[in-house]
Amino acid sequence: MSGAHAERAHARLSASGSKRWLSCTPSAALEDNFPDTTSEFAREGTAAHELSELYLQLHIEQITKAAFNRRLGKFKKENEFYTQEMDDFVNSYVDFVIERINEAQALSSDAITLLEQRLDFSEWVPDGFGTGDVVIISDGIMEIIDLKYGKGVPVSAEENTQMRLYALGALNQFGMLYDVEKIVMTIVQPRLDSISSDEMDAEALFDWAEDYVKPKAEMAMNGEGEFVAGDHCRFCKAKAVCRERAEENLKMAKYDFQEPKLLTIEEIAEILVKAEELQKWAKDVSEYALDQAENHHVKFPGWKLVEGRSNRKYTDEEAIREKLAKNYEPDAFLKTSLFTLTNLEKSIGKKQVENLIGEFIIKPSGKPTLVAESDKRPEINSTASAVADFS
Repeated sequence: MSGAHAERAHARLSASGSKRWLSCTPSAALEDNFPDTTSEFAREGTAAHELSELYLQLHIEQITKAAFNRRLGKFKKENEFYTQEMDDFVNSYVDFVIERINEAQALSSDAITLLEQRLDFSEWVPDGFGTGDVVIISDGIMEIIDLKYGKGVPVSAEENTQMRLYALGALNQFGMLYDVEKIVMTIVQPRLDSISSDEMDAEALFDWAEDYVKPKAEMAMNGEGEFVAGDHCRFCKAKAVCRERAEENLKMAKYDFQEPKLLTIEEIAEILVKAEELQKWAKDVSEYALDQAENHHVKFPGWKLVEGRSNRKYTDEEAIREKLAKNYEPDAFLKTSLFTLTNLEKSIGKKQVENLIGEFIIKPSGKPTLVAESDKRPEINSTASAVADFS
């Protein structure tokens, strides 16, 4: 495999973040104040892309069958995210791509397929580049295909700025060589059983880039323009502390509520939309505050970091079964699964549970959480916390 997936560099004005910086141009400069982060979902997506590239390399004969088997075996053994389910989903995407390749070859015998192609659109976006999963070029038609392995957020290809910028880069690099007139942009989300496509004439794509993208990109690079809150805030690094987003959401708190029976249907519908966004914003702020308190020792006035609540659990169910079997006739907690601790204590008594199986019961530490200072739990890293731990 090329290894390009995990090492894809991200320019300040990336194609993947284009919806955000095109909608809210100063957000690009604001994000410079925050570190790059990744997630388990992103790493899983990288693994799916690597696997799909391997299957497609075999199909277009970039690698031999022996090399494919060797690399696939290594991938299955070493990649923590590989499962048969991933293999099945990836192959449904690969089958679709192969169909598109075959159709292109039917139109033009010299059709070409490019995998993991670096696409340069820096003529319109400073340092603008991206990596196209699949680029298929035949007579007059170019198709850009992108795999989205996530299943949480449906992504449509219609008016998708990331796909348009990829198409722009591909058209800029290969359009003159192959006399491309039409661009097809396709997103495949196999885990959502979703395939969406959009089309543009090459001329219209160039006009969009020149008239809309280029001036917006210049503003974004200079940190100019107005902050605009919207659904594009979802992946912004500054989303938890952005003042514009806060003010937009706080408008909800200032809503001139009336008695519910006096609200109109239209007002209720508007509140529902705002409430959903307000919940997302509040969650982002809470997660940011917890991270700052836990990992950067930030103190928020009126709040403190404490150990969250946790449930007791068994350490050795087999040993517990043996202990209970020696003292009690077979019962529900012996025939099937063990009772929960609470039910077991109700059944035979707390003292008996402690005497018989107390050594097999633990109460793990709870996850750190932010609570009001009035909470009785001791603050983590405080003297009271140390005393509580010692006790």
